[in-house]
Amino acid sequence: MLNNNIDKVNLEETMNRSSGVLMHISSLPGKYGIGTFGREARAFADFLREARQQYWQILPLGPTSYGDSPYQSPSAFAINPHFIDLDLLCEEGLLQPEDYQFINFGDDLSKVDYNLISVNKDAVLRKAYAAGAAGMSADIRIFTELHQQWLPDYALFMAVKSHFQFREWRFWEEDIKKRVPEAMSYYSENYGEEIKYHQFLQYIAYKQWNSLKDYIHRQGIQIIGDIPIYTSGDSADTWANASAGIFKYDQDLTPLCVAGCPPDYFSEDGQYWGNTVYDWEKNKATGFQWWIRRLESALTIYDWVRIDHFRGLESYWEVPYGSPSAACGSWKPGPGSEFIDTIKNALGDVKIIAEDLGMMTDSVREFVKKSGFPNMKVLGFAFDSCGDNDHLPHHYDKNCVVYTGTHDNDTVMGWFDKAGDDAAAFAKEYLKLDQEEGYHWGMIRGALSSVANLAVIPMQDLLELGSEARMNIPSTLGGNNWRWRMTWEAVPQELTGRLEKLTRLYGR
Repeated sequence: MLNNNIDKVNLEETMNRSSGVLMHISSLPGKYGIGTFGREARAFADFLREARQQYWQILPLGPTSYGDSPYQSPSAFAINPHFIDLDLLCEEGLLQPEDYQFINFGDDLSKVDYNLISVNKDAVLRKAYAAGAAGMSADIRIFTELHQQWLPDYALFMAVKSHFQFREWRFWEEDIKKRVPEAMSYYSENYGEEIKYHQFLQYIAYKQWNSLKDYIHRQGIQIIGDIPIYTSGDSADTWANASAGIFKYDQDLTPLCVAGCPPDYFSEDGQYWGNTVYDWEKNKATGFQWWIRRLESALTIYDWVRIDHFRGLESYWEVPYGSPSAACGSWKPGPGSEFIDTIKNALGDVKIIAEDLGMMTDSVREFVKKSGFPNMKVLGFAFDSCGDNDHLPHHYDKNCVVYTGTHDNDTVMGWFDKAGDDAAAFAKEYLKLDQEEGYHWGMIRGALSSVANLAVIPMQDLLELGSEARMNIPSTLGGNNWRWRMTWEAVPQELTGRLEKLTRLYGR
């Protein structure tokens, strides 16, 4: 039986002075097109241990859809089947080597080809399902019962979505769009095998992830996960809960308004995310039950949870549905400290990192401080002014996490290529950067030497990579977004020792 209880790994009550590396599962090396929960993930955990790192931060583990973004998932609870390791399935007897070793998963080991993966890996996983699902039926049934609050809806959603050629659920036929009981019964009965297939995938994905997580913990490493504040508008979560009123839909289930952010560092027109926003008053009336379930689930998957766009819980940018750009939006109040208090009362000492980047106000700063959660600092944002920038290390207190950059930033070397002369000169003077040490190592030193309790370095910066290795450019689709993968050949032999030495030097 698969154990899905929250791990009892011995975690400190507070985040001690430590460091870690940001590296998504998709970016791990390997032969089969995308990183997985298999051997290469364990090898990366070994690297972290040898380099004295105590944290491995990843992006959301959910399935991806249009645009390939892990922040726009068809489920807030499911795990991406792309991360299922085929060699582990072979060891279980669910696949034979010839089932997958000669399949084309992409010719470029440094990039994920999502279109190819989606088609070819799915075909292989269906072979595994045909070979083994019957023998695992009892375990899968127990797993489904343990995840009863989301898995049946998700599996049905995926089956029906396939039937409608993957159209957004709002454009399905009216009866199943509105979850009319007769339609729900019809699709459940007529697409039962497809539903079982998606339950099987989640059983396997959770099983492999829990095994990897146990290995990571044995190396003395904790996992920082990530959840976006919003769910995708085209998700099992919005479909299953639209009529309950916790999202802002009209009676025809058309969004009244959607999420985004105003013009900022990343975009002159703001960012039009398109996620259906929450009706916070109705969420409050339920005691924030959906959110409690979501965070409880996330804390069974990760040790720490970074909430992306945490400041949106204090106030958020709401854009009328159909507006030409996010600049048409306005600020609305979020649930505030009452939300945080309710979560803590329900779940206890939740280990949350507050992503508070973007447009900050005194009220947002006070809200984050009152929550008690560590917030974020990014050196890539620090050098656009002289001395008064919150991201400069001399402004930090201990209860924060400092990054050289996040998945939305350019790499350190990419930043230096594009930074203006004044910003680059300021960074060099402030951190005493020189080419002998390497600008990227000087920025890493700046993060590790700061007073922040935790310093996290993207793997791309450790490898001195440029903009070609950037993970994402906000407000854009396609291109190289979410595609970067590491190869072991790109890892310098001296990297482990150099990172270990610098980490030890600054008491992390």
